[in-house]
Amino acid sequence: MARHGAASVRRPDDETASAAWRRAVEEAGPPTPVRWEPDEVWVKDEDAPGEAATTAAAGAPGRRPSAGHRFNVPEVVVEEIRGSAGPERGAKLAARLADAARAYDHDRYGEARQLLKPLARQVPDAPAVRELLGLALYRTGEWAAAVKELEAYRQLSGSYDQHPVLADCYRALRRYGPAEEVWDDLRRASPSAEVVAEGRIVAAGCRADQGDLAGAIALLRRADRRMRRPQQHHLRQWYALADLYERAGDIPRARDMFARVAGADGDGYDARRRLRQLD
Repeated sequence: MARHGAASVRRPDDETASAAWRRAVEEAGPPTPVRWEPDEVWVKDEDAPGEAATTAAAGAPGRRPSAGHRFNVPEVVVEEIRGSAGPERGAKLAARLADAARAYDHDRYGEARQLLKPLARQVPDAPAVRELLGLALYRTGEWAAAVKELEAYRQLSGSYDQHPVLADCYRALRRYGPAEEVWDDLRRASPSAEVVAEGRIVAAGCRADQGDLAGAIALLRRADRRMRRPQQHHLRQWYALADLYERAGDIPRARDMFARVAGADGDGYDARRRLRQLD
């Protein structure tokens, strides 16, 4: 899968996943990593002491850092690292984490990965390090390595925010059983509509990969609700559902779903092109 404007992350071909489905999930984008794109507070070094920090929620518009600035790691993360490495050494490692976070935020995933691997060895119980390394590995298509890091993050943090990414790594490895377990864990916890939606898209993709189009459609059909102001996670589910309908031969429903996506966001997806192909 590949986010709009981000580097392409390719998953292995398989006989049951059609070119249309692969195109659909690529254009819909990857599961949205919650914390590091960015959902933490980043403070510019030149900001005056006491000045309000800039924040941006994951997936929402926000000020992105310019390449020339150094960014500090949130204090809670610094404390995590200090707790593992000690105050003096922890401060140095936190500075390296800041460099890795800046590289990741500018889509330099390979650079972030290289900076983070030594950190993960030195502070293996720091959740933020394992999380960001897992996301960088995911972006570079190193699925098995990403699973290791994201599973560590899952255990250390108790958080559900990267469950969709973890499930997608299992899916890329064709390990559908673990992917389904991660989805079930996420579904039961239901931490937020956005995160659950991303997990549902991955879970539907797993079923489609295995030839269960009916099961994939049934899972995403729960998101088939008309609304005046749909958010991006609604559009992503609608788009994936439209593709599944097309694959299943239900052209009227596929046309309706693509039209719904195109009407809400004509530029963010290729739903208009898909509609023309159905005529």
